[in-house]
Amino acid sequence: MKKLFILTSVLAAGLVLTSPFVGAGGSGFGGSSATAAISAAPSLSPVTVPTAPRVVAAPRVIIAKTTRAGATIATLVGPQGQACPTVASGTVGLAPGITSAGGVAGTTSNDLASFAYKYNAIRIANCLDPIPYGNFRYNSCMEARLFWMAESPSPSVLDAWGHIGSVRIDGVPSTGCDGNLAGGSGNTGATVAQKWWNSSSHRASLYRPGTSIAGVCIAFALTHGGIDEPYSFTRSAARWTTC
Repeated sequence: MKKLFILTSVLAAGLVLTSPFVGAGGSGFGGSSATAAISAAPSLSPVTVPTAPRVVAAPRVIIAKTTRAGATIATLVGPQGQACPTVASGTVGLAPGITSAGGVAGTTSNDLASFAYKYNAIRIANCLDPIPYGNFRYNSCMEARLFWMAESPSPSVLDAWGHIGSVRIDGVPSTGCDGNLAGGSGNTGATVAQKWWNSSSHRASLYRPGTSIAGVCIAFALTHGGIDEPYSFTRSAARWTTC
């Protein structure tokens, strides 16, 4: 049974990518996608990847209190006194929930929704504009990479954990597309959204504080289990891209 893991830094508890995927946009849905200094899988055209943006600290949020009809009402307020966002628009789309040739269960609609709701909750709590829910998209190319990882015959999760160009213990080269990676036993879309926020390098890649969200989509995939792992053991990938 592969050991539990979560990706945050090389010495963090569990596993986190030491070189998180940083993409500058490009469509992840039938167009092009960015990769971290390498070309993407054949289904996506490579684009130029900029240097990873410096992490901008989330604005300090204060609580403005007003009294109406005897009730105290608290409002999140940004550093210049502007009100922070409180809701996101739209509806999260669907994911097909397919099963790989090796019997690994793929991304479900619940997985995608769990990730989207937590991702935006984190942004709102840190006074960042939320992504419209319709811009969270299931990504089959990243899912193909997760299937490739989950179907590795090695007892070690590190055998097939990495970016494009990796080769499994059985000699099978990587397939699919790159993304920020996270996973472990009992993980969900919501828990990996929090883990990526907690990692400064993944936060810079996937949340991008201080960056405009105009035209931005968030690609996501999550798989359940592996050839020697239970359904509760998950792997996930996500990236910031253009719609």
